[in-house]
Amino acid sequence: IKDVQLKGKKVLMRVDFNVPMKNGVITDTNRIVQALPTIKYALEQGAKLILFSHLGRVKEEADLAKNDLAPVANKLAELLGQPVLFINATRGEVLEQAIAQLQEGEVVMFQNTRYEDLVGKKESKNDPELGAYWASLGDVFVNDAFGTAHRAHASNQGIASHHPENSVSGFLL
Repeated sequence: IKDVQLKGKKVLMRVDFNVPMKNGVITDTNRIVQALPTIKYALEQGAKLILFSHLGRVKEEADLAKNDLAPVANKLAELLGQPVLFINATRGEVLEQAIAQLQEGEVVMFQNTRYEDLVGKKESKNDPELGAYWASLGDVFVNDAFGTAHRAHASNQGIASHHPENSVSGFLL
């Protein structure tokens, strides 16, 4: 991450916020806490930060509610001491507008990447269109998701393949 210019850039950061939850409450914040150094560094450098993660597995409609990342975004805002705008979508106009309006040092986090697995396992099977779409949302890609770095998913390999000169690792990797 220290090898690329972040100031004023839309920085796509894949984090691993696959945290344990019970009844919508996070029971262990360790994965969020471990990502804070990379997140804070990017913000201190003037990045317009776009965070995304998976949470659990999404195989059917019933899995959506229990794997909602909104509580994680709220906890992250608390730990960062600044707002984190949560977008309850994995693509579309609302997400694109939120990113377009980002200012340096601000954070947007979008919904669980595995919501894209509900129809056709687009995330887990590294759908090329999905990877290209997510890559189009930013200028730089930072993979800080140690726990998923080995997976050929749209949210890591798919995005990185569209930003070959601007794909870097975060401090966790």
